[in-house]
Amino acid sequence: MRRAFGPTLTLSAFAALVPLLAGAATLVAQSATQAPHHPATLEAGEELPGGAATSRNSVTDRDAFSHFSTKIGFEGQSKFSVGNAIFRKLWVAAPSSTKASDGLGPLYNARGCQNCHLKDGRGRPPLANWPGETAVSMFLRLSIPPETEEEKRLIDERRVLSISDPVYGGQLQNIAVQGHAGEGHMHITYSDVPVTLAGGEVVVLRKPAYSITNLGYGPLHPKIMMSPRIAPPMIGLGLVEAIPEADIRAKADPGDADKDGISGRTNEVWSLRDKAVRLGRFGWKAGEPSVMDQSAAAAAGDIGLSNPLVPQAAGDCTQAQTLCQNAPNGNSEQAGGFELPQELLDLVVFYSQNLAVPARRGAGDATVLQGKALFHAAGCAACHQPSHTTGTIPEQPHLSKQLIWPYSDFLLHDMGDGLADGRPEGLADGREWRTAPLWGVGLTQIVSGHTFLLHDGRARNVEEAILWHGGEAQAARDAYAALSPEERAALLAFVNSL
Repeated sequence: MRRAFGPTLTLSAFAALVPLLAGAATLVAQSATQAPHHPATLEAGEELPGGAATSRNSVTDRDAFSHFSTKIGFEGQSKFSVGNAIFRKLWVAAPSSTKASDGLGPLYNARGCQNCHLKDGRGRPPLANWPGETAVSMFLRLSIPPETEEEKRLIDERRVLSISDPVYGGQLQNIAVQGHAGEGHMHITYSDVPVTLAGGEVVVLRKPAYSITNLGYGPLHPKIMMSPRIAPPMIGLGLVEAIPEADIRAKADPGDADKDGISGRTNEVWSLRDKAVRLGRFGWKAGEPSVMDQSAAAAAGDIGLSNPLVPQAAGDCTQAQTLCQNAPNGNSEQAGGFELPQELLDLVVFYSQNLAVPARRGAGDATVLQGKALFHAAGCAACHQPSHTTGTIPEQPHLSKQLIWPYSDFLLHDMGDGLADGRPEGLADGREWRTAPLWGVGLTQIVSGHTFLLHDGRARNVEEAILWHGGEAQAARDAYAALSPEERAALLAFVNSL
């Protein structure tokens, strides 16, 4: 059903939006389990996007994303603190006198979780005005098309998301422990893409191109596919995990049966934890089904730590990298034969699940509410679904039965040529990306010291991120571009209040 425009939507906005959105059957598609939204008003609970688990702490400093879930309890606070210590730990190469901290590498991207997710916030690309800066909170995924029947079977059965480069593995690891060589360095060049908005304003987007220099182990596969990734913010992961799978699936419309131009799809991925195919809901292409799977994969791929889900002591090193395969490792009997034992992995997972979403700022301001109405009228909420209700998590009641406002449907959508990476990941093709949650986006500058957005940080602010939208989001992007400067400012004020 088409939404009514609220009283704060100006006539000029209405006139600009109607021709762009005419023929759309639904501007704001809602999950069958959710009540209709009222875009011109502040709805009950909207100022607490994480429900009762929302952090009420200050959002004026860099710790805004680092507070634990409200009502976590005394025991939960203790587990959270220990998990935080492990998350912040800097690992060292084996063998080392600090047995509890060795196992780094031999090839890696960071020495600890916090290095990528600094202050539990968003990563960024190397700064263009710092030539030669090493990428830490951003890396390149690597893969090739499946070439053998066995590789095709693994993809078809969802056992793997992609086929790794036979020499360089699944991601470019630019750093190495002493005595080893890093795999190479990501090189980015940008070209200008001017975009003219209504009223004649010109926004200059930057289009990145990627290459790898100083390859340490010979040439890449001739069919190599590369895709950049920045580390996403850590807030609200336990709440996202608590959304019932059926609710996310109910929003999927792969054949666009309702003819609204939005055809979200699920990614079906193998869970190392469950040893079964599960709904993907984490990662830029929804490639991970749980916080446990995500944490274990990152520990192995980014830091080189073996763990119960990914037991390879050499991390992402391939069989072609014999020096790396034969290097000393930190596996120990005391740690169950791993470098990161299950007990420590569990604590990292608990910490990650309970990084609280901050409260909204100025959610009831007139300009913010006008921006909310424009956001809905433009069709942004068709993918950035405002709210969900979490299910029952017996061991974590503070995350259970909460009305939350992540502004995502957690589905894959075709985002057009401009954002396409050309690299499939599971069922996600080279044009599809998971809808990124918007909660906390307005605190990126405070927490992370920058405002770079999207999977590769190409967008320098929210407006640039919107203007990169294409594919299923083209109509919403065009509706934004057609607004007056004052209306665009209101819509941006709303997004930055989330």
